[in-house]
Amino acid sequence: MKSALILGGTQFVGKRLVQLLIDEGVEVTVATRGLTPYAFGDQVSRLIINREDAESLEKAFKDKTWDVVFDQTCYSSQEALDTLNVLKGKVQKYIFTSSQAVYDFGANHLEESFNPFGYKPVLKSRRDYIGYVGYQEAKRAAEAILFQNADFPVVAVRFPIIIGKDDYTNRLQFHVEHVKEGRPMFIEHPDFRYSFIDSGEAASFLLSVAKTDYQGPVNPGSEEDISLGELISLIEKLIETEAKLSEDGHPSPYNLPGSWSVNTSLVQSLGFRFTSLDNLLKKLIIHYS
Repeated sequence: MKSALILGGTQFVGKRLVQLLIDEGVEVTVATRGLTPYAFGDQVSRLIINREDAESLEKAFKDKTWDVVFDQTCYSSQEALDTLNVLKGKVQKYIFTSSQAVYDFGANHLEESFNPFGYKPVLKSRRDYIGYVGYQEAKRAAEAILFQNADFPVVAVRFPIIIGKDDYTNRLQFHVEHVKEGRPMFIEHPDFRYSFIDSGEAASFLLSVAKTDYQGPVNPGSEEDISLGELISLIEKLIETEAKLSEDGHPSPYNLPGSWSVNTSLVQSLGFRFTSLDNLLKKLIIHYS
């Protein structure tokens, strides 16, 4: 890989990915709306685009080619189709940042649990997708558009919950701080199970999978999953403080209508390994406390 286009790349995992590419000597082009301050200066080329405006893509990508595109900002079927059409003949591989949200709620989902080749997407803009259900449909539809229409290899990286010291959502931090400070919180379903991945390993995986011949959907992340009840117990043990759980407490940002975890046997069979969930969580809990 000598050149890469990143759609996004100004926050969280995207920033880590840009740095990894720069470190490897890859010629990096970042395409965004240009609204977020950027730290890489002249180490990368910048393009201004609006994912909801196909003409802006055509103008920005005219007469340009890249080895790989990393798409981190696609949130609708229409955006997937527009980007696919504009990049036809301009890239050799497409790495799409998808989500485990493509699966119905449940634990230990294999990649086959959602088949993008059999899904019939409806063309919509990102403004037509509302809430979690909308997000789920958007990622499903985007995968379907890409896999069913692309004339180049596509990888859909179905990330679980991404955590790390640079996690701007502060969702794991919420739980640690509430236990440490004795603030009550509401855990609606303590037995529901969740999967996680370290933010640094998420970025490294995007880069690494782009170098392989693999194409299709894939679940990266720590092999194990954990319930919210087990997570709270781990926090209590590490910071030696008992959690205050109450229906009147602040609702956990991980309160969802069901379990949200994936099976990582495929990614392991491809030779990828990730930090054990126990070690990952312990490191971050200590950091936040």
